[in-house]
Amino acid sequence: MPEFSQQSNEKSRTRLAYLTVIALAGGLAIAPIAPASAQQAAPAAVQVGTVAAEKRAIERTADFVGRVEAVNRVDIRARVTGYLDEVLFKDGAIVKEGTPLFRIERAPFEAAVEQAQGALEGAQGTLQNAIVQRQRAEELLRTSAGSVAVRDQRVAEEKSAQGNQTIAEANLKTAQINLGYTEITAPISGRIGRTKLTRGNVVGPDSGVLVQIVSGDPMYVTFPVSQREFLGLKTNAVTAETRAPFVTIRFADGSSYDQKGRVDFVDVSVDRATDTVLVRAEIANPEGKLIDGTLVRVTVQADQSEEKVLVPQSALIADQQGAYVFAVEDGKAVVKRVKIGAEAGAYIVVEQGLAGNEQIVVEGLQNLRAGTPVLASPVPPPAGRS
Repeated sequence: MPEFSQQSNEKSRTRLAYLTVIALAGGLAIAPIAPASAQQAAPAAVQVGTVAAEKRAIERTADFVGRVEAVNRVDIRARVTGYLDEVLFKDGAIVKEGTPLFRIERAPFEAAVEQAQGALEGAQGTLQNAIVQRQRAEELLRTSAGSVAVRDQRVAEEKSAQGNQTIAEANLKTAQINLGYTEITAPISGRIGRTKLTRGNVVGPDSGVLVQIVSGDPMYVTFPVSQREFLGLKTNAVTAETRAPFVTIRFADGSSYDQKGRVDFVDVSVDRATDTVLVRAEIANPEGKLIDGTLVRVTVQADQSEEKVLVPQSALIADQQGAYVFAVEDGKAVVKRVKIGAEAGAYIVVEQGLAGNEQIVVEGLQNLRAGTPVLASPVPPPAGRS
C-alpha cells in the first residue's frame, strides 16, 4: 500500500506540472500581440505661421563700397616767407570765399613796395632824360651840327632806359603781389580744418599745408565697379540726369542717409590692376552729415525693373551649406535652398530657389525639421515692404 500511494503521488505531481506548462503555453498563445504603430507613437504636428512668397517687379540694385569726397578741396599754403602775425579763423568753422584766414607780417613787404616804387620813379626820370637827349641829337643832325653816331647812341640810351623802366614796373608789381600774399584768404566756401601752424611761426612756401578747406554741399561718392556688375547695371551711358541711375548710401552703423544721388560720371578707362571702373555720383548734403573721406555702403538702382521673388527676412535660416527657408508642402515642412539678393525693407530678394506663391514658414521655425508634419496658419505679412 505505501508503495502504491507513493507511486500515485508521483504521478499526480507529474500531471500537475504538465498541466501547468500547457496552461502557460495556452496563455501565451491567446495573449494579443501589440502592433508596431501602437508601440511607437506618430510625431505630433507642429503649429506654424506662413506667408506666401511674393513675386513682383522690383528695381535692380547692386551694393558697393564707396568713399565720400568733397567736390572742392583746397590745401592752403603760404606763398611768401614771413612771420605769422594772426590766425583769423576757428578750427572746423564754415568759411565763405574771400574770408581772411592768416595774416603774415606786412612791414617788410610794404617796404619792398616802396623800394620798388622809388626804383620805378628813378627809371622813369632816366627814360625822360634819354628821350630829351635823343630828340636833341636828332635836331642837331637835321641842322648838320651833330653826327649820326651821336644820334644812334642817344637812341640806344633811350631804349635802355625804356627797358629799365619796364623792369622797375615789373618789380613794383611783384612787390605789390607779395604784399597781397601776406593776407591769405579762403579761395572757396566750405568747412575749414585744423591749422597746422599757429601765430608766431615763420611760414613760407616750404612750410607745407597750413590748413585744408573742403566744400560741403553737394558731395561726391566714388566707388569701383567690376566689369560684370558694370555691364549688368548699364551705368556706362550717363546721357541725362533724368536717366542716370539713382544712388543711396548707408553708414558704418547701418543707418541710411536720407538723400538720394545720381551717377554723374563714369571713368574713361578700366583699372587694369583690379579690373574695375570708377563710378561717381553726386549727392546733396544740406545738413552737413556727409564728411569728406567717409567710407560708406553704396546701393545703385538700375533704370529697369524685373520680376523677383521676395520672402520675409525672418524666414531665412543659414547653415554651412548656405541660406534656406522652410516651405509647407502636403502638410509637411520642406527645406528650400535659396540664393539671396538685395534687401527690400523687411523682405529679401530670392534670386534662385523659389518660383513664387510657396507657403513660407515665418513662425515656429525653432521646432522644425525636414519632413516634420505641420499645421500651417497664414499670418499677416511683415511691415516694411519696399
